[in-house]
Amino acid sequence: MTAKNTICLWFDGTALEAAQFYAATFPDSAVGAVFHAPADYPMGKQGDVLTVEFTVAGIPCIGLNGGPIFPHTEAFSFQIATDDQAETDRLWHALIDHGGQASACGWCKDKWGLNWQITPRALIDALASPDREAARRVFEAMMGMTKIEIAGVEEARRG
Repeated sequence: MTAKNTICLWFDGTALEAAQFYAATFPDSAVGAVFHAPADYPMGKQGDVLTVEFTVAGIPCIGLNGGPIFPHTEAFSFQIATDDQAETDRLWHALIDHGGQASACGWCKDKWGLNWQITPRALIDALASPDREAARRVFEAMMGMTKIEIAGVEEARRG
């Protein structure tokens, strides 16, 4: 059954490869139906993978092989909340070490150009602290990080 609201992600012929990678990398992720083009179309041939249904961390998605016209941008990203440094490191390195690119403040890009925020829950909690001075210190520490380091977040929170 198709979800009422599904994120459609545009790929340049690599939707199935991306969906398989996400399913192998993120918990609560899977590849579903793969639809092949019933006829030739402007960006492909009959039999090519046209769309792929998949979930990423429980979010239903469709990968559309639409060609190179619309690349991914930072205007859309997945934010993945992690429980500890080991999970943060594993996900970060899965994305970066397989053709991705690191950015700042926990952001990175995968090999397909899709943007991710690998965000420890400890950071989210610290930024929401009622102690606004502690939250400011955490924010300033985060601004200097590439991958989020929970020890640095906790140190900043303590002052």
